[in-house]
Amino acid sequence: MESSHVTLRRLFYAYLLVLHVVMGVLAWRLARQSPWGLLAIEGGLVLSTMVGAWLVDRLLRAHALVRESAQLLEESDYTTRFRPTGQAEIDRLIEIYNRMADALRAERVRVREQHHFLQSLLEVSPSGAVILDHDERVDFLNPAAAALLGPDVRPGVPAVGQHTPLSEVILALARASSAVVTLPGGRRAKASRGTFMDRGFSRTFLLIEELTEELRQAEKAAYEKLIRMLSHEVNNSVAASNSLLTSCLVFAGQLPGESRADLEGALHVVMNRTAQLGAFMKAFADVVRLPEPRLGPCDLRDLVSHLARLMAAEAERRHVAIVLELVPVPIVQLDRTLMEQALVNVLKNAIEAADHDGQVVIRTGGDGRQTFLQIEDSGPGLAPEVRAHLFTPFFSTKESGQGIGLTLVQEILTRHGFAFTLDGPEGGPTRFTIWFS
Repeated sequence: MESSHVTLRRLFYAYLLVLHVVMGVLAWRLARQSPWGLLAIEGGLVLSTMVGAWLVDRLLRAHALVRESAQLLEESDYTTRFRPTGQAEIDRLIEIYNRMADALRAERVRVREQHHFLQSLLEVSPSGAVILDHDERVDFLNPAAAALLGPDVRPGVPAVGQHTPLSEVILALARASSAVVTLPGGRRAKASRGTFMDRGFSRTFLLIEELTEELRQAEKAAYEKLIRMLSHEVNNSVAASNSLLTSCLVFAGQLPGESRADLEGALHVVMNRTAQLGAFMKAFADVVRLPEPRLGPCDLRDLVSHLARLMAAEAERRHVAIVLELVPVPIVQLDRTLMEQALVNVLKNAIEAADHDGQVVIRTGGDGRQTFLQIEDSGPGLAPEVRAHLFTPFFSTKESGQGIGLTLVQEILTRHGFAFTLDGPEGGPTRFTIWFS
């Protein structure tokens, strides 16, 4: 561009020079009879040359201004300003360029400030945010999303087609724009899906808001009220019924032998059933009446060895091998009675899942900062519909299950402040891991 304008300027000057030389030669021939006429003509030619050069220079200044303005815009340099030249036409162009550059610079500053604000907002937001690229890969996730979804979800990994918490969230959102999903560790969150335009193309973003504690407190308040009401009514009925049944047993002695035996048998059946009903309600009431943990030092290897001996008969009955992989770990602070109650429920579920020639592995370990205890079974894993309801009160996949085992475990571990995860892809294995702080 620069060289073409220089060439054009030189050509124009050459044209003026040749034109004036030719005109000068012609004027000399015509005026050689009069020296004064020749001088006048030559003076006029010199003046014409100077005026032409001045006009060409003014004309090319406007071209230079346009060229430099285009170059600055191409380089996105909005800080350079042009000074007025005193020429009305050029000064008008300079005024328009300077005003346009000021507007573009202000818009760039506004966009940068807005981008910085949104970036800072996402960094400190307690809600997780995930942005996908055009190939359905993770393009961005904020710290809250990284904490909720775990280390397997990071920029560049596919959002679908792999067994990650994010793929399960997207699967749940395939049927609705928002849904309550279960995350690792029994945490529950509300996930929403939306789209935005990026350079003319539609892109997807996900918002994930953890609701674990809110839902747990709401569910806890609901089932506490329900259990207390049921316990009150059932216990009153059981007590009154047992009193009447005991009185009937006294009068049964007045009946003939065969009739007495039949009546006593029937009464004992009913009394056993009411006792089972009382025990059934007590199991629910125990969840409500859990005491606060009384912390004390505990050796995890000793605790695990005790539990293995305790559950050995049940494991042998189901032909399940209990394997201990215990390495030395630091002493942890916990309520041993409550923790035994929680681990018995977890170990019982693991033995039932690994039924018939299966295996349950109990291991301890740590990473230098945290100690963990893991119970792994060789069962078939967790179906997606089961995974979505983990730790939901009264949910059970067993025909005679009460659905309070994992609820009790969650309540005990939460009161201790221990993190935990339950992960069991279809096909197994299923691992329940507790991290001790």
